[in-house]
Amino acid sequence: MTLMTKLYGAAAALALTAGAAVAEPALIFDLGGKFDKSFNEAAFNGAVRWAEETGETFREIELQSEAQREQALRRFAENGNNPIVMTGFAFGNVLGEVAPDYPDTKFAIIDMVVDAPNVRSVVFNEHEGSYLVGMMAAMASESGTVGFIGGMDIPLIRKFACGYAQGVKAVNADATVVANMTGTTPAAWNDPVKGSELTKAQISQGADVVYAAAGGTGVGVLQTAADEDILSIGVDSNQNYLHPGQVLTSMMKRVDNAVYDAMKSGTDLETGFNVMGIANGGIGYALDEHNEALVSADMKAAVDDASAKIASGELAVHDYMSDDSCPALSF
Repeated sequence: MTLMTKLYGAAAALALTAGAAVAEPALIFDLGGKFDKSFNEAAFNGAVRWAEETGETFREIELQSEAQREQALRRFAENGNNPIVMTGFAFGNVLGEVAPDYPDTKFAIIDMVVDAPNVRSVVFNEHEGSYLVGMMAAMASESGTVGFIGGMDIPLIRKFACGYAQGVKAVNADATVVANMTGTTPAAWNDPVKGSELTKAQISQGADVVYAAAGGTGVGVLQTAADEDILSIGVDSNQNYLHPGQVLTSMMKRVDNAVYDAMKSGTDLETGFNVMGIANGGIGYALDEHNEALVSADMKAAVDDASAKIASGELAVHDYMSDDSCPALSF
């Protein structure tokens, strides 16, 4: 269905097939791999949905190093691909330099704001969805201690953690939230072994529900939680299926919708600042056959009520990104 390209090493040339349609879109995945079962995979699923509905194709590339970001952007732009969609905040600086050189090309970046006339910047209210799953964690916990494991220690991931802690405390003010980050470099997104180690450490501190917001690293978190017979919470994509009956829910960040919408718009992509939250279907939680036995009627009612209040503005969840503080959690 797609024309796949990959980069092999920092100095490798992009293997772009010649003769592509002028308006063929392109998708660049962040480090961590296309099939991370989380963020990147959600983006891929959105592109595949567009391709299946239209019968069209798109270009894609998995980066192997930071150095390849600019090369990928420029090659796709010079190849005539339009729009060019990229996943991850780390593209921000590079896109800011590249976009002005290709004024007739539309770009869409997820999780970062780039102020350029030909760029759509898509950001999500992750703190809202994290609040909801935090409520669920507190309601499901028997120990009164729950955990959070983030990927790279950046403000965006602290935003997840802060929203989660607020949701936990809203249900149980006396609950303990144990939070750890996997690392301080992009490698933190793809280290399931470290994710497993952190999960075991949090279990030793009493955590019986652990929320992973760590890309591919989260696969190790969810696996270890299942092995140790505690509950986990997935992120970005619906990860309930990975360990049926052990994943309490997944915080849905509809990256797939962001990519789908960008490709559907094509060269008519509306640029500017775009926020996706609970109110417009960009954020939510997953409930399906894999976790329905874990989610009680009372839990669902409480979370749906909070979701409606957040959407209406009646309930405001503090956004860590607004002032680098979190009233419910100390980092």
